Amino acid sequence: MTEKAEGGRSKAEFAACRAPLLALVGPTAVGKTALSLHLAAELDGEIISADSRLFYKGMDVGTAKPSRDERALAPHHLIDVCAPDETLTLAEYQRMALATIERIQANGRLPILVGGTGQYVRAVIEGWGIPEVAPNPRLREALAHLGGPELARWLRHLDAAAAARLDSRNVRRVIRALEVTLTKGRPISELQRKTPPPYRICQIGLQRDREALYRRIDQRVDQMMADGLLAELENLRDVGYGRSLPAMSGLGYRQLWAYLDGEMSLDDAVERIKFETHRFARQQATWFRRDDPAIIWFDMETDGVETAVLTFVQNWLNAGQA
Repeated sequence: MTEKAEGGRSKAEFAACRAPLLALVGPTAVGKTALSLHLAAELDGEIISADSRLFYKGMDVGTAKPSRDERALAPHHLIDVCAPDETLTLAEYQRMALATIERIQANGRLPILVGGTGQYVRAVIEGWGIPEVAPNPRLREALAHLGGPELARWLRHLDAAAAARLDSRNVRRVIRALEVTLTKGRPISELQRKTPPPYRICQIGLQRDREALYRRIDQRVDQMMADGLLAELENLRDVGYGRSLPAMSGLGYRQLWAYLDGEMSLDDAVERIKFETHRFARQQATWFRRDDPAIIWFDMETDGVETAVLTFVQNWLNAGQA
């Protein structure tokens, strides 16, 4: 028997009639920006950033932010939304992204969610429940004094589901889980239950051979330095943004701060940027591979890959209109 949804239609029929959302994901430097612009032009789309490093104004070179010319080719959203000393929480991002998707769909255009920050992509497409608990510095400080093993023990006691999901070595996330649980009086895993959004979603994943990706990363870092990454950081420092800001912990900025503070040579800082970006790209790939069944993967080293992706998405869109 076919399971029925709204209006007597089958769930498959109901899913097909929902407004489409395309997500384009993959590691840094894989080629998401260029392909997203191609898809937006061909499919009457608008691009929504799901890259947490693109939120900050004035941090352009080191984040590989789409240029003004690129942004003129298609509407872009959720770029340059806060200053480097401001914080955009995951809950705030999710609200903004969902509202943006609805506006784009209401105008009859295709929203294209593009980024390498897996947590932000999943928060949108999976409808994460995100507890809105303001940071409590005193509680965080008290918890930090307990140390990693004791924090992990407390989380296992208070929320075994969250403890099983989180890496206990990630002390910051364990502290946040305890902070939410203690503040709300309910396990964070219970508060984070998912409510999938009412969209028909297609996830496209981009990948490259690891050595090819590393070469692209190294070339990008060299180009960033040529484009004035060091000068960009010096300007941010000179207007009052300090090294301890979370925004400054991003790749490129963190290593060049060490150079500016005399902790390493410029050559060593650049090599460190490349090395740590390689590692970050591996982590991103691992994150997205967790969702392997839901993501359709394309190899960016394959000839004609742009056409192949476009054809796949067009067929998916047409199937939803049938």
